[in-house]
Amino acid sequence: MAIWFKKDLSLADLKELGNGTMADHLGIEWTEVGSDSLKARMPVDHRTKQPYGLLHGGASCVLAETIGSVSSAMVVDHSKYYCVGLEINANHIRSAKEGFVSGTATPLHLGATTHVWDIKIHDDKHKLICVSRLTVAVIKRKES
Repeated sequence: MAIWFKKDLSLADLKELGNGTMADHLGIEWTEVGSDSLKARMPVDHRTKQPYGLLHGGASCVLAETIGSVSSAMVVDHSKYYCVGLEINANHIRSAKEGFVSGTATPLHLGATTHVWDIKIHDDKHKLICVSRLTVAVIKRKES
């Protein structure tokens, strides 16, 4: 059974979310909606590399936080709640120099006030690049 508030969540629902944001600037694109996971990819190019020509660790964090935050947003009723990142950590396992990296977020905890996501980032050869954990606050909207 799907964890999403909108039970028929699709890639089309996600495409509009990033327009004009950092995710858009870095070329992040949604690639898959699973019953309990979201997946997106990001190019390893001039926007996401550090001076040594390797994927910048901060870019990996942006990918991880984007996928995890959007995942939380898709779990809740937007008319009642919104989600914001509280804490992110990342372990950079190996480098990437070209192609794309893809991140997949799956829930570790979906509570009433916090969500915790496990995000794994792999390169085009399916080698693990980064593991990240994101904690998200679920905040009740004020009634107007």
